[in-house]
Amino acid sequence: MNNEFDIIKKYFTFSDSRDDVLIASGDDCASVMVSEDKQLLITVDTLISGTHFPENTRPEDIAYKSIMVNLSDLAAMGATPAWLTLAITLPEIDEDWLSRFSITFAEILKRFNLSLIGGDTTKGALSITVQAMGLCDKAKVLKRDSAEPGDKIYVTGNLGDAAIGLRAILDHLNDDALQSCVSRINRPEARVLFAQELTSCSKCAIDISDGLVADLGHILDASHCGAKILLSNIPVSPGARYYFDKYNEAKTDWSMLLTQGDDYELCFTASSEHDSFISELAGKHGLLVSCIGEITGSDAMEFINRNGETEVITGTGFKHF
Repeated sequence: MNNEFDIIKKYFTFSDSRDDVLIASGDDCASVMVSEDKQLLITVDTLISGTHFPENTRPEDIAYKSIMVNLSDLAAMGATPAWLTLAITLPEIDEDWLSRFSITFAEILKRFNLSLIGGDTTKGALSITVQAMGLCDKAKVLKRDSAEPGDKIYVTGNLGDAAIGLRAILDHLNDDALQSCVSRINRPEARVLFAQELTSCSKCAIDISDGLVADLGHILDASHCGAKILLSNIPVSPGARYYFDKYNEAKTDWSMLLTQGDDYELCFTASSEHDSFISELAGKHGLLVSCIGEITGSDAMEFINRNGETEVITGTGFKHF
């Protein structure tokens, strides 16, 4: 094996394909069908070794995360994932690495009924670029500019686990109690199925990739409004609480939890009339969903602590440059 065509044929040619894929490989472009009542949503993310995942990360985890971070973007707009492209840059041809990466990649494709319809391979420092495409009913696309004063603000899952997991890896904290947090940095879970039904009651969502402060800030900027967040309502996992108790003198570091990113949970808004529906939807999907505050008519994001005082959260989110 000594060229890109051998790599593609052996590791990235999968037999399963969606019915709406007309051409997946063999021509210069892929070809797919999109029905008239659907919108096509497209997102792309690049993961670079040493920046988006530690250099010793297992290929299985890299494959998993490279797809999930893109599916999280699609989920944030209520889309059903359909197709992927993959551009992979490798320092060398390592067949064991490729085999392990490919097996997990194929498992996620099958799980979400996705088709890999194209991509590229080249030599260089390890990086993975996945472009994901999905479909959503035209009238149900979730957008950042649709929050309104009075709407409640919700998040799925727990926030900050990935930040603590990364700290555990970098500080070589071989502590079993932190493994759930390490798992969150390596294997985030896109809330795809939940989001598809969320479109029935919400108009506005974003995925939390750069931290709640940065990503909720994007909603507020686009919607020209503010927010009041109750820190006591922020969902914090047992693993995160254990970390602060043992390694941070029992002090909760809100900046760590809310600005360092890699959560890949959803932040969304909805009017209070949908409280019961959201609770039922969370139960149906076995998903923790927390109301953390409210959209306001101001232009500020305000964090309130247990004493009713405004607390300053330092940090603005993951820095891409």
